[in-house]
Amino acid sequence: MHSNKGRFPPYLYVVFGVLLWSTGGLFIKITTLDPFQLTFFRSFLAGLTVLLFTYKRGLRLTPVGALASVAYALLLFLFVWATKNTTSANAIFLQYTAPIYILILSPFIIGEKFHLRDLFTVILCIAGMSLFFVGKLEVSDYRGNLAALASGVFYGLYIMLLKHPKAPGAAALPASAVADDDASIPNQHAGNPVVTVIYGNFLLAAVMLPYGISAVPVMTAGDAFAAAFLGIVQIGIAYMLFIKGVFSGTRPLDASIIGFIEPLLNPVWVFLFIGERPSNWAILGGIVIIATVVVHTLMQYKSSNGSPAGQNT
Repeated sequence: MHSNKGRFPPYLYVVFGVLLWSTGGLFIKITTLDPFQLTFFRSFLAGLTVLLFTYKRGLRLTPVGALASVAYALLLFLFVWATKNTTSANAIFLQYTAPIYILILSPFIIGEKFHLRDLFTVILCIAGMSLFFVGKLEVSDYRGNLAALASGVFYGLYIMLLKHPKAPGAAALPASAVADDDASIPNQHAGNPVVTVIYGNFLLAAVMLPYGISAVPVMTAGDAFAAAFLGIVQIGIAYMLFIKGVFSGTRPLDASIIGFIEPLLNPVWVFLFIGERPSNWAILGGIVIIATVVVHTLMQYKSSNGSPAGQNT
């Protein structure tokens, strides 16, 4: 029998991964690159990083995986665009409305039942969402908020496609187990579920290539650093830490709850380093959304078969 003394706690890998994810809003804000230019560098470097870490598990892509890759690419771009056009808090909190779309669409896409408690969750999340549009907003705020909502739609769609029986790896992950644009809880015995992250990032980089080329002559050292950090560290390394934590024994429920560090800290870093403060209505709306999803996650876990880790990791 091996002793666990001195073993690095698996949940800390998850914590460190989520902490890195939470820096996305800050580094997107500090660049002078536009959303198209930044997306090219971020996605290319992220795809390359995840590829180097996981290519040995295979790169085969199913038709469902291809759809998931497209959804992933769209949520990545929309999140960057939203962060550039509204407050970081609005962008991340509104993206975390993804469980609404999962609850509504999952009966049709992956055959999950819709329960009465799901209806209350949807109503409360919509109420929290509406608070982001209260008060004085400029046109750019509305566009940014709508882009953030759209990123939440594709975020939810991406998660549902990952749970589809014909998805690469047939990954089973909780609705809230991931951050703005990059995590899943894979089945260790069924292919490479992270292949959608690789193809999604490279697809987006290919589409944004002309913008990336146009950015090269005007990029500052700060822009290059921010783009490299976002791609290699905020997505790539953070993703690897999260996956290692789950593989090493962190329960999916615990990973889900830890994942909510991201939307809570994302606007905090932006406020501390840039001074951007979300409106009081946005803060209230964010609290409503996050609290509702956390409670729903706990209730869903409690009503399941009681398996600590869902027997999927």
